[in-house]
Amino acid sequence: MKILLVDGTLLGRKTGAILEQVEQYIKELDEGLEVSQLHLADFEHQFVDGRPFDQYNDDMKKLVKTIEEADGYILATPIFQGSIPGVLKNTFDFLHPKALRYKPVSIVANGGTYQHHLVVENQLKPILDYFRALVTPNYVYTHGDHFDSENKIIDENVHERLREMARVFVKYCELSKDLPKETIDQH
Repeated sequence: MKILLVDGTLLGRKTGAILEQVEQYIKELDEGLEVSQLHLADFEHQFVDGRPFDQYNDDMKKLVKTIEEADGYILATPIFQGSIPGVLKNTFDFLHPKALRYKPVSIVANGGTYQHHLVVENQLKPILDYFRALVTPNYVYTHGDHFDSENKIIDENVHERLREMARVFVKYCELSKDLPKETIDQH
């Protein structure tokens, strides 16, 4: 299975640091999973504006293809102004409605206040429900206090929650193997 760890922002390093840790935990649990990272910052983004898909730039085509070809996802996002970054929402808007169907997804988020964890519940989960993704019930929310000055996770409780999330995610991967997946024709 191809597992894509998606860093859903253009700036900052905390979400990337979380993904690096999650990648380690997933590999410890199942070496057979093909895990790779995708950083939205590596692409030249365009806004979804209703034009035919073939009129978007090559980066957008590559981004969508990479996401749609994966079998499972760990989504990492910062919380800005009480919301997910626009670039992450724009990426979702590019995807075919069946692109994530019956594929496992776990969520990690980082915010400036402890209350921003509700963005996961109020924004990300409804988007993923629309796609009919298999969202694991245990997302991990982090705060700036959980990191040192070099963005290394220093809170042992966060490590425990990431390990548990990885464990549940790997089980969801096993469960999803026999579910029907749709082949998405290019938009």
